[in-house]
Amino acid sequence: MRIKTFGYALIVLSMLPAMTMHAQLKQFTLEDLNFGGNNYYNMSPKNMYITWWGDRLMYQDAEETGTVNMKTGERKMLFTLEEVNKASDGDKVRSMMNVRYPYPDEPLALLSNGKRRILYDWQKKTVAWRQNCEGETFADWNSKSRTVAFVKGHQLFVTDADGKTTQITTDGSRDIVYGQAVHRNEFGIMSGTFWNNDGNRLAFYRMDQSMVTDYPQVNTFARIAGHEPDKYPMAGMTSHKVTVGVHDMNTGKTIYLNAGDPTDRYFTNIAWSPDSKTIYIQELNRDQNKMRLVSYDAETGNKRDVIYEESSDRYVEPQHPITFLPWDNGKFIMQSQRDGYNHLYVVDTNTKVYPDTHRTDFGVAYREYYKTKQLTSGNFVVQEAVGFNAKKKSIIILSNEKSPIQSNLFAVNTTTGKRTALDNGRGVHHGVLSASGALMYDKYSEPDVPRNIEIANTATAKRDMIFSAPDPWAGYNVPEYSCGSIKAADGITDLYYRMVKPVNFDPAKKYPTVVYVYGGPHAHNVDARWHYMSRSWETYMAQKGYLLFILDNRGSENRGLAFEQATFRNLGQEEMKDQMKGVEYLRSLPYVDTDRLGVHGWSFGGFMTISLMTHYPDVFKVGVAGGPVTDWKWYEVMYGERYMDTPESNPEGYKRTSLIDKAKDLKGRLQIIIGMNDPTVVPQHALQFINACTEAGTQPDFFVYPGEGHNMSGHKSVHLHERITRYFEDYLK
Repeated sequence: MRIKTFGYALIVLSMLPAMTMHAQLKQFTLEDLNFGGNNYYNMSPKNMYITWWGDRLMYQDAEETGTVNMKTGERKMLFTLEEVNKASDGDKVRSMMNVRYPYPDEPLALLSNGKRRILYDWQKKTVAWRQNCEGETFADWNSKSRTVAFVKGHQLFVTDADGKTTQITTDGSRDIVYGQAVHRNEFGIMSGTFWNNDGNRLAFYRMDQSMVTDYPQVNTFARIAGHEPDKYPMAGMTSHKVTVGVHDMNTGKTIYLNAGDPTDRYFTNIAWSPDSKTIYIQELNRDQNKMRLVSYDAETGNKRDVIYEESSDRYVEPQHPITFLPWDNGKFIMQSQRDGYNHLYVVDTNTKVYPDTHRTDFGVAYREYYKTKQLTSGNFVVQEAVGFNAKKKSIIILSNEKSPIQSNLFAVNTTTGKRTALDNGRGVHHGVLSASGALMYDKYSEPDVPRNIEIANTATAKRDMIFSAPDPWAGYNVPEYSCGSIKAADGITDLYYRMVKPVNFDPAKKYPTVVYVYGGPHAHNVDARWHYMSRSWETYMAQKGYLLFILDNRGSENRGLAFEQATFRNLGQEEMKDQMKGVEYLRSLPYVDTDRLGVHGWSFGGFMTISLMTHYPDVFKVGVAGGPVTDWKWYEVMYGERYMDTPESNPEGYKRTSLIDKAKDLKGRLQIIIGMNDPTVVPQHALQFINACTEAGTQPDFFVYPGEGHNMSGHKSVHLHERITRYFEDYLK
C-alpha cells in the first residue's frame, strides 16, 4: 500500500527535560474540551466579531460597536448599548452582538430585543424607526421595504414599514405548514420565505403534510406521558405536497404558481429575477434523477419557460439557486455537477438555442434552452459562490482547487473565467464581502493556526492581517496531530486521514486505537484547519493514552460525482471497504495495538460503527454507536431515496445494507446511545436492532437521553462524551 504523509506535525515543544515538561503542563477536562462544557469558550480560539457597513468594517460587542481599521485591526467606538437604550423609550436592547447595518450610506443600526425591531441613528442618537416583532417565528425582514414576513400560530403574516400587519393565510395548522423550510431541509433549502429585491413581493412555501404518517414520539416529562408525534415520511411511503405562493404587498393579492400536480415532486432553490416579474425554481422528480430549471410569471403564476434540464443515471442534487449578475439583468450564474465536479455556468436569458441533449462521462445528460457558458472547470469543487465585485465584473468563490482538504478564495472573471487567488493558498477560509464586493474579510485557520482574520482587496488580491488568535491550548499537554493519505479500496482514489497520537507518545509502545467514523454524504472529517479539524474529544482520549484515527471514505463530500456517488443504492458497503483499508494501514504501524481496536460514530457514523462491528467482528473489540440508522427503510424519503432508491425498487440493496439480520454477528462490546425523541433517526432504528440482538442472543448495551433529539444539547453533551469515554476505558484498555 502506498502511504503519503504530509503537512504539519503539531507537537508541544519545550527546552525543559521531558519529565519536567510533562509534570508542568496542564491536563484537559471535558469541561474544557466539549461543546457545552463550562470552560469550552475559554479553550476555543479567540475571535473578532465583525460585520460590514457598506465598505466599512465594523466590530460587534455586547456593550458597544464601532469601526475597525482595515490595516491594523484597531477599533474605534461609535456608540454604546447605553446610548441605544437611552434613546429607545423603554425598548431595551440586551446586547449588540447581532447588530446589522442594512444601509451602506446611512448611519442606521438594526437591533432587536425580541419585542421591537429598531433602527438606531448613531449620529442623531435617536431611534429612527421601530417595528413590533413580538411572537414572530421564522422572521424574514427586507431592508429595502422594511417589511417582515413571519409565522405565528401556524399562519403566515407580513408587517409593513408603517406597522400594518396582514394575515396572508387562514388554513395553517400542523398539517398545512406555511413559510418554513420544506422537503426536510434537503436541496439546500433553509427557509420558507423569499423576498424580491424591492421587498414588495413575497414567495413562500405551502406544505401539505396531512397525508404523511405520524411517528409516535412521547413526552415523558409530563405527569402522564403524552403523545407528541412527528410527521415522518419514510422511504417508499407517502410524502408531503409542496406548492409555492406569491403575495403582492401593493395589491394585497396572493396567487400560487401553476406548476402542476405537486405529488412526488420537489420544488427547490427559489430565486427572483432582478425586475421581480419572474420566479425561477429547480424542480425535481421523486426519483431525484431529473431536474428542470423553470421560470414562472410572478403576477399570474403561469409557467413561462424551461431554462435547463439535467438528468442522471444515479441522482441530480441541486443545492444552489441561480444568481443574476449585478451588472447584467439578462445573465445569471447557475451551478451544476454535470462534468463531474460542482462548477459555475453563465446563462444568457436573451439568447435562445436549440436544446440538444448532451451526455457526459459521469452518467449525466443535459439540455440547454438558452446560451450557456461554463465559467469554472477542473478536477475540483466550487464549494461556495460568495458574491460579486460588480465594478470588476468578477464573482468570488470558495473552492478546493489547491487541495481536496483545503478551501481557498478566488476572484473569477465572468468574461474570461480567469481565477485570481485572494488568500495565502493554505488552510480553510471563509470570506464575507462588503456591500460593493470590493473588500472581503477572510477568517481562516491552518493546521497550526487557530484563527486569523485578513482583509482582502478582491480586485488587487492585496491582504492585511487584522487579527491573529493566540493558541488557547498553550500550557496544556497537547497530543500530536498529523494528516496523510492512503489509497481507497479501488486502488486508485486518494483518501485523507487524520491521526491523533497519545499524549507523551512513545513509538516503542503499543496503544489502544479508536477509529472515529462518519462516512456519509454532505460531510467530511479531515481538512487543513486547526489540528486538521480534530474533534476535541479526540484530544481527551489521546490524553488518556489512546491513538485516534479518522478517515474520509468514498461517499463523503467535496470530491466530485464519481467519489460521492460510489455508494449509490449500497450505503455502507464501499465505505466499509475504505475504512478497512485504513485498518490495514493501522496494522502496518508498530505502535498500534490492533488487538485493542475500537470504533465510534454518530448518525451515519453510528450506522457505520454497527456495520463495522458486525461485518468485521474479529477486528473491532469495542464500539459506541450514537443515533444509528439500522435499516434505511425507516429513514426519511428525501435523503433515503436519493442514495438508496425505494425499498420496492432496490430490495437487494435495502436487505444488504440492513443491520437487523446482522445482529447475530455482533461479537465485541457495543454501546448504542440515542436521544429518546430523535426526529431525524427515529428511535425505532436502535430499538429494532436491540430486539434482533435479544432474539439472536447477542448482548449490546443501551443508553438513552430522555427528551433529547439527534444530538445532546447543552451540558448533556459533556455527560454524553464522558459516557463514551468510560465505555472505551472499561472495555478497550
